[in-house]
Amino acid sequence: MGGAELLSWGHICVAALEQRRAEIDALNVFPVPDSDTGTNLLATMRAAVAEAERPPSGGDGAAGAADPLPAHPVAAALARGATAGARGNSGIILSQVLRGIAEATVAEGLTAHTYRVALVRAAALVRGSLSDPVEGTILTVLDRAGSAVRECVEPGLTPVVRAGADAAARALEDTRDQLAVLRDAGVVDAGARGLLVLLDGLVTVVTGETPVRAEYRAAGPRKHSGRREAAQRYEVMYRIAGAREDLVAELRSRLAGLGDSVVVAGDGAGGWSAHVHCADAGAAVEAGLAVGDLDGIRIEHLTEDTEHGDSMPPGRSGPRTGSAVITGVCEAADTRQVHDRAARQISGRTREPADRGVLAVASGAGAAALFEAGGAVVLNAERALESAVLLAAIRQLPYREVLVLPNGALPAHELVAVGAAARDARRDVLLLPSASMVQGLAALAVHDRARVAVDDAFTMSEAAASTRWGALRRAGGRALTMVGTCAPGDGLGLVGHDVVVIDRNPHAAARTLLDRMLGLGGELVTLLVGAGAPDGLADDLAEHIGDEFPGVEATVYSGGQQGDLIQIGVE
Repeated sequence: MGGAELLSWGHICVAALEQRRAEIDALNVFPVPDSDTGTNLLATMRAAVAEAERPPSGGDGAAGAADPLPAHPVAAALARGATAGARGNSGIILSQVLRGIAEATVAEGLTAHTYRVALVRAAALVRGSLSDPVEGTILTVLDRAGSAVRECVEPGLTPVVRAGADAAARALEDTRDQLAVLRDAGVVDAGARGLLVLLDGLVTVVTGETPVRAEYRAAGPRKHSGRREAAQRYEVMYRIAGAREDLVAELRSRLAGLGDSVVVAGDGAGGWSAHVHCADAGAAVEAGLAVGDLDGIRIEHLTEDTEHGDSMPPGRSGPRTGSAVITGVCEAADTRQVHDRAARQISGRTREPADRGVLAVASGAGAAALFEAGGAVVLNAERALESAVLLAAIRQLPYREVLVLPNGALPAHELVAVGAAARDARRDVLLLPSASMVQGLAALAVHDRARVAVDDAFTMSEAAASTRWGALRRAGGRALTMVGTCAPGDGLGLVGHDVVVIDRNPHAAARTLLDRMLGLGGELVTLLVGAGAPDGLADDLAEHIGDEFPGVEATVYSGGQQGDLIQIGVE
């Protein structure tokens, strides 16, 4: 088999996993019953194939147009893509199977000999990536498949791949009796079922025939595996670049001290993926930061059936609820650099003795001063704010309770992930629903440390939610909006994130925007003026409010923010 056949195998595996996903998800009771093994394997294999189909960036060792595609570059790309796109511990284990094939095919294609080497190498890589290998799982099935291909003496690739797949099928049946949690649930191991899909796919490519296998069904209600304390509520995954092998071994040990289901695996080309179930998501992220540059951080709340052992509907598939991803974070090489960046961006009363503090994200010197005057610690977001910097800023605060006013600086799913990572036994963190700085100022105005934290957070959240907000911006280019097409330089009036006004004259656009917002009622208007606002805009709007909306109070502040010419809050 050469590269073209390996790529064809990848496509066959994707199609087969799509067909078997619901079945594999329903079997998933180990290491936690979260019904996602099939979904994770499918997502990982799709990422592997996508990487293998990517055009090569250089010509190193590439075959000419008329030459057959070598096996190793395709196998290596499959391993790279799987490691980078791995989902769950089953996805990372799958990446090591692909890496075993890549390492075995460096000098030649996939032959009977190299396939034997590949399965042995894959089994060693999988075991080496786990902090606590458990028998009666995909590990045992992979070992049995490797033993069968070594013992097969018939010449050629066909009998070897058949021997490996058939041995895996028999070993899969045995997993039901080898692991107590599988025996109690009456199921085979979900990850091993996924491995059989891959091995059968290879038989299909080599022989043109697809082996017929039994369909495995969940036999009854889920029972908790007993391997994880109830406090371990998060699944944490991330990719690591620039790490040394000895530091990766340390990371595996540190993660094992934080939780279980630990897998740390490499793609053979310097990239690594880590996975752990733990109670302190932030500590798991910081452990990775000490090793190398992180990317694609994923923090998921383990689902309710995981926490309580309840059964899931058979065939459930798709992403779990409560999931969030921190994307593209942590360009810094270590924790210290991230913390230093957070410290440089923080201003305000961070050392005031108190049990509760407010961290407000703000852009512009004037806006920062307003939040500081209200008693908040300010995290400067003049440039795009990174999730890792917000996380580090929260962790640097000396308060037991931290209320965060994100003010629209990060999307909601990243905020969920930051909040989950920041909470620990020493600190409660509440992220409030402020989508703009004017909403954040409204929330801060009702902040009261004398209240208990949940009441204070509720009151502040209510103030933010009851503040309608809008903004005036200039169009940076031609674009289609919900109210028509704008041209570069047009004044755009937004209510929330939706464009509702387009006018070449920004003064006219702002007045129309005010009319739309105050047409729904309001008693107090806050105008936060940006650095690029045209001269006289604030006075023009204040006068317009006085003329057209008598009895409505207008307050004008210099915010100095970039981007928004003016932010408008209506309470």
